[in-house]
This record gives sequence, C-alpha cells and structure tokens, in this order.
Amino acid sequence: MADDGRSPAQEPEDFAPDVFSRACTSREALEHVTGKWALLAISALQESPHRFGELRRRIQGVSEKMLAQSLQTLERDGWVHREVRSAIPPHVEYRLTPAGADLAPRLLSLIAFVEDRMPAVHEARTTHDTRG
Repeated sequence: MADDGRSPAQEPEDFAPDVFSRACTSREALEHVTGKWALLAISALQESPHRFGELRRRIQGVSEKMLAQSLQTLERDGWVHREVRSAIPPHVEYRLTPAGADLAPRLLSLIAFVEDRMPAVHEARTTHDTRG
C-alpha cells in the first residue's frame, strides 16, 4: 500500500508524469530501465530473444542474481516478456514487448553517445585526477 492508502497499481486521476517530483512513479520506472544491467539486457534483447544463459554470457560481468532481478523488474514494468517453452529440456526465453522494442533504440542511442565520447571522458578524468 502506498502511504496515502492507494495500492501501488492505482494512479490518481490527474496523474501527470514529472521525474523531478519525488512522488512521480515514472522516476522509479526510469531508474529500472537505466540501471546498468537492465539497460544492457534490453539492448541485448533488441538483437533477438534470448534464453537466460545466453543473456548472461552476452552481458559479461553480470551475476545470475542481478540478471534475474533485472529481468523480473523489466517484466513487471512491461518492457520484457518471459515465456516458458515446453521443450526438452524446458527453457525460458526472454524477448522485448512492443513497449520494450520501442524503448530499445533510445537506450542504444544513449549507449552509442557515451561510447563515442569515451576519449573525451578519459581526458576529462585524467585532467580532474591530476589537479592538485
């Protein structure tokens, strides 16, 4: 239950998203998609659907626990779909929902933006770290 007695799924009729507002639920959703592991999972799933182990290998350095938590959160928020496949052996496959597919290019653009500017970032870090 929210502090005001509403369940977390209920929104006030006059809800207007504003991430600068402490009470805005979009702030939490933004945090979910921009977390390091979630951002990388969405980016990997944009390439193609993946099984859990495939995702873990694709996202080097993520622990099983952190990947599972990130995927659960993304599924809850409607960005990722989890499907249990009845194969032998059974396996779970993750794919982006239509909303996730719409989100992915925006995150990939952010990743490309940061990667393209890494020489300047390294230079800025060196300058900062050598100041006395």
